[in-house]
Amino acid sequence: MSKPIVAIIGRPNVGKSTLFNALAGERISIVKDTPGITRDRIYADVTWLDTQFTLIDTGGIEPDTKNEMFAHMREQAEIAIDTADVIIFLVDVRQGLVDADSKVADMLRRSNKPIVLVVNKVDNFEKFMPDVYEFYNLGIGDPHPISASSKLGFGDMLDEVTKHFKNISNWDEEDERPRIAIIGKPNVGKSSIVNKLLGENRVIVSDIAGTTRDAIDTPIRRNKKEYILIDTAGLRRKSKIKEDIEHYSIVRTVAAVERADIAILVIDATEGVTEQDAKIAGIAHDRGKGIIIAVNKWDLIEKDSNTVNKFSANIKNVLSFIPYAEILFISAETGQRLNKLFDLIEVVIQNQNLRISTGVLNEIMAEATALQQPPSDKGKQLRLYYITQVAVKPPTFVIFVNDKKLMHFSYTRYIENKIREAFGFAGTSLKFFIRERKENS
Repeated sequence: MSKPIVAIIGRPNVGKSTLFNALAGERISIVKDTPGITRDRIYADVTWLDTQFTLIDTGGIEPDTKNEMFAHMREQAEIAIDTADVIIFLVDVRQGLVDADSKVADMLRRSNKPIVLVVNKVDNFEKFMPDVYEFYNLGIGDPHPISASSKLGFGDMLDEVTKHFKNISNWDEEDERPRIAIIGKPNVGKSSIVNKLLGENRVIVSDIAGTTRDAIDTPIRRNKKEYILIDTAGLRRKSKIKEDIEHYSIVRTVAAVERADIAILVIDATEGVTEQDAKIAGIAHDRGKGIIIAVNKWDLIEKDSNTVNKFSANIKNVLSFIPYAEILFISAETGQRLNKLFDLIEVVIQNQNLRISTGVLNEIMAEATALQQPPSDKGKQLRLYYITQVAVKPPTFVIFVNDKKLMHFSYTRYIENKIREAFGFAGTSLKFFIRERKENS
């Protein structure tokens, strides 16, 4: 099930990043070796009461000149409108209602997306309430006063945000067809792959705000089975600012990956694997999706008997946090090996849904701990009591231990590798939760 997406938008300096960080809190577990996630974290998973959603910060860059600022604001608002299910429109009580706020409000109103108007920097509710009421003039509903820095007013705001989720169409809930997202940097050939697979040149670009969801989901039949292709290449932004294009492609990727079962990461063979590829791969890995790496434009590469091995080794080096990903060398131009894509997709789907009996898991764990002693600290030895699988898509395991602090990341990785040696799990990440269980006295 895909989580709703909530985007924060607003003028520069109204406190978007402060609000984002306050909501994201420390709950974000950043996998130590996922690159790019810490440095420019623009999305996070947030839980409010029993509801989960993905939060997107459209903070980005903030140009100085006034007219450039409007262009930039429009850019940010369009990103939010395209990808979000609910929009938090953030304004600043201390600066009051300004012209730029009204311009953005007009755009948002036309989007027909639910908008929650949030007035920030209200550190004293009694003192500032008359100024908060001024924002009724925007004509987009009740203003919700908060202070992002003091975390005041969050409950009412989040109640309002999550209230809109029940109206979001859950059409993809009942849809059993596997959803495949084609992701990657701009210009690596994502559209060409989609068009080649569908056997037609579709024009995906649309000028109507809010049509993205329908415009980019295409059913496709292969081997008597139906799939949904989610294409992130559509709806290009006409931005001149490089950071904006990059920011936009990351936001689009988060939105597509959120709704997919499997992500196909397209890499340009002529460029090799880059840091931006790693950032995009990190999004799919973080969300526990199946991953296939499609190296496109392979027909343009001069080859000898070692080319594939060298290229694969380089991918495994740069994308070392997804050693499980399947790699396929293709050409959208010539159609080379594109037919193999769906065979791989099927393998990954089976692995994502694989369940292993508790008995077998505990045998593997017993053998693993016998081969390599669990770590100890200050004379206290880690003991692993029991392992069981609790979910699929991705396969998720709980390990019961005597002391969570002793279960180092590297030892969890070691257990994971032992499970993979036995069952492969090609193309899918595995998730592990460590629980403490007191020793029997």
